[in-house]
Amino acid sequence: MKRLNDQPAVGTGLTGKVPGARRKAILAGAATLSLFAAAVGTVAQDAAQEASTELKPIVVTGKQERPIGPDATVVASESATGTKTDTPILDTPASVSVVTQKEMETRGVENIQQAVSYTAGVLVDEFGSDDRYDYLRIRGFDQTALGSYRDGLPARIPAWFTASRLEPYGLQRVEVLKGSTSTLFGLNGPGGLVNAITKRPQDEFHAEVYTTFGDEHIETGTDFGGPIGDSNVWSYRFTGKWQDAANSYDYSNDDRLYIAPALTIKPEEGTSLTILTDYSKRDSSLSYGFFEGVEMDLDTFLGEPEYNKFNTTQTDLGYQFEHEFDNGLTFRQNARYSHIDLDYEQVYGGTTDPADDRTAFQVYSSGYRFTIDNQLQYDASWQAFDSKTLVGLDYTYDNTREDIDIGTAPGIDIYDPVYCGRSCITLGPYVDWRVKQKALGIYAQEQLTFDDRWILTLGGRYDYVNTVADYLDTGLQDDDTAKAFTSRVGLTYKINPELAVYANYSESFQPLVAANANGYAVDGSLKAQEGTQYEVGVKYRPESFDALFTLAFFDLTQSNVPTYISPVEQRQIGEVRVRGIELEGKMALNDRLNLTLAYSYWDGEIMEDGISGNAGNRPDRVPEHIASACLDYTIPGDGIRGDLTLGGGVRYVGQTFGDAENTVSVDAYTVVDASVKYKVTDNLSLAVNATNLFDREYQTTCYYGTCYYGDRRKVVGTLKYTW
Repeated sequence: MKRLNDQPAVGTGLTGKVPGARRKAILAGAATLSLFAAAVGTVAQDAAQEASTELKPIVVTGKQERPIGPDATVVASESATGTKTDTPILDTPASVSVVTQKEMETRGVENIQQAVSYTAGVLVDEFGSDDRYDYLRIRGFDQTALGSYRDGLPARIPAWFTASRLEPYGLQRVEVLKGSTSTLFGLNGPGGLVNAITKRPQDEFHAEVYTTFGDEHIETGTDFGGPIGDSNVWSYRFTGKWQDAANSYDYSNDDRLYIAPALTIKPEEGTSLTILTDYSKRDSSLSYGFFEGVEMDLDTFLGEPEYNKFNTTQTDLGYQFEHEFDNGLTFRQNARYSHIDLDYEQVYGGTTDPADDRTAFQVYSSGYRFTIDNQLQYDASWQAFDSKTLVGLDYTYDNTREDIDIGTAPGIDIYDPVYCGRSCITLGPYVDWRVKQKALGIYAQEQLTFDDRWILTLGGRYDYVNTVADYLDTGLQDDDTAKAFTSRVGLTYKINPELAVYANYSESFQPLVAANANGYAVDGSLKAQEGTQYEVGVKYRPESFDALFTLAFFDLTQSNVPTYISPVEQRQIGEVRVRGIELEGKMALNDRLNLTLAYSYWDGEIMEDGISGNAGNRPDRVPEHIASACLDYTIPGDGIRGDLTLGGGVRYVGQTFGDAENTVSVDAYTVVDASVKYKVTDNLSLAVNATNLFDREYQTTCYYGTCYYGDRRKVVGTLKYTW
């Protein structure tokens, strides 16, 4: 029986689709110090000649860029994600990309996939307009389930469906660390991770209020904060957003409510506590694939309007604590508690025969997570050596219960659909399970700098992960324990203060939830996946203008990789390898012009494939080429009119295969985005953002007879007032 629409289940290795700056002015400061030294020399010479001349003191100041932002431009020079310490990106022996708040605002980003869509080494929107999860593929490997982090703490998906959904308006940065990351972050795939940085209180007062409007889209929000009183001991921030919107297809919605208060306390120099809280309610709908080979209007809806929702409610309470001792020792503790509820209802399927039943599906789930990361850092120097030693212990506990029911709904005429409502849906129990996962990691890292040029980074970590899946309706239980030691070696050589070359070797460890109790794994329980990476690269951070360029060559291999032989059955193939090249440039050429360029080449190959005979094929949904360019230019005002900023972006994704057999080919596609912003006054601005400007219809993948299409054109305007 062929179905026109198919919505594979989502989960961690189980189901069809897995939900899966030192100072910013340090370079300019070096030039300033040189000028200062020259000035001092000249003044000293003049003083010797004219002893009676009284000299005024010269003061040199600089603003330190924080490794978490906020950033003044689209270029960031520091990040803590690559090493868990305050390290210039130039000194980090890995490829790190940062999407700043300024870049996200210019492009009108609405989700994490859009935020990183112009980042080298990252593929998004694998399943087109399906935005239930942030689908992320980094360096050819699916990182959806385990590759999401927030403020350095995991936001992964421990079960099948219950996942966090981040609100971009609440973020001041999105960082991408590419390559194997398990030495610092524990269980993860070899491709890398995305770390979202939450907005937090600032030392200066700031405020804004905005409204965004468009076709079936209205939202409003505010973001304000600053110091409390005159002592700068207390500072606060409040971020809020309300949205009533629809997506680009019929019977859809994307309604949001986001509230995020934050408070920072700095009782003394070197000690700070930041409390981060948020409440997020998001009511959204499902998107659908279309049966391969059938010509249809993409607005056709073949589900049930009254039974079509993916609603999440999430509450987070966390803190970031840091205390610097007097002897080079620093202690940090980051923690967060999260609670998530999910209501998921859907009818999908449909064939050219209206008599064929459709599938009804629902999930009601609730989960909570507690995660904590303790770090102790010791900085020391002797002679020509500088040492930065980090030891840490982190722990994450997930407890998720999902009640899943599956049934049927009557068939439908795909060319003239008539809906029957909730009353026609018949459901039966499928699985009611609780997944508990405890993940404990102990790690250590040494960053040894010699002669200010050579930086050796050594890291090691031991992980212990226990996952218990209780099937409450049958009494069955899977109790799996995975242990692993992973290592990392990196070397950076700074040819000069602007140019560095680096090399690294790193390992990854990715356990999977046991699945044999429900027959999802053909060969029984899933073994933990293991990965290795070799990487060399070049980074250039010019002094003459604000920019960062990165060129990387990498070779990644992962074993025990699962693949799906049907939408609900999988087995583990032997080994997948991806070799490739990444080139990325972020430039704030002056106050008027910003430019981002990215290119990725992925040479993916199935190295071992058990009994299927797919060895030598390219892995499914892994393109060879990805490229993008984004530019914005500001035409300054002349007194009569205000500044006018024009922006545009182009994204290209090369041809892919929808299956490991390489029998289903999906064409390459190119999408164009655009933006215009007019500064009405010093405080008031009007912006218009368009995604998929030319409303191109394109397939992102075809998956066991079902093809998924990208988002249609969307145009919104934003009126913002700041003070």
